[in-house]
Amino acid sequence: MADLPSDSANTHRIAHIALDEETILWRNADVEQERRVAIYDLIEENTFKPVRSAERGAKGPYRLRLGVRDGRLAMEISDEDERELETLLIGLARFRRPIREYFAICDSYYQAIRKATPSEIETIDMARRGIHNNAAELLLERLDGKVQTDFATARRLFTLICVLHIKG
Repeated sequence: MADLPSDSANTHRIAHIALDEETILWRNADVEQERRVAIYDLIEENTFKPVRSAERGAKGPYRLRLGVRDGRLAMEISDEDERELETLLIGLARFRRPIREYFAICDSYYQAIRKATPSEIETIDMARRGIHNNAAELLLERLDGKVQTDFATARRLFTLICVLHIKG
């Protein structure tokens, strides 16, 4: 992603994010904590510029609602006054494997926290971060030409995409 001009720092960002609660079927305390942290971190620091909306003169900060529709990620982007600017639909087929791998490694991580040695926990955490980073890179590719964003924002968005895929 190209660096955004410094005057864009306050306007080309997400100020509010919501998840489509109907999409989420179930989540446990660990996942709920991940969701809260991802949203908090995302709101505190992010870069988000929807290309088409910006070309039409829209300015942020933006409100973002994430959900899943017909197997696609729906990113409903609105302005501060909650006027819808656009909805991006991104196919999730390429994310199925990273999501599955991320769930598996997170499960191992949460189990390790309860009974593994610090060295084992660190090894699992490194693998978890690697999967997360690869998925963030994939998300950046899928957003190319649609949303200008940075790696840290993509990582946090991937965490929230995972939350949307939890099934009990």
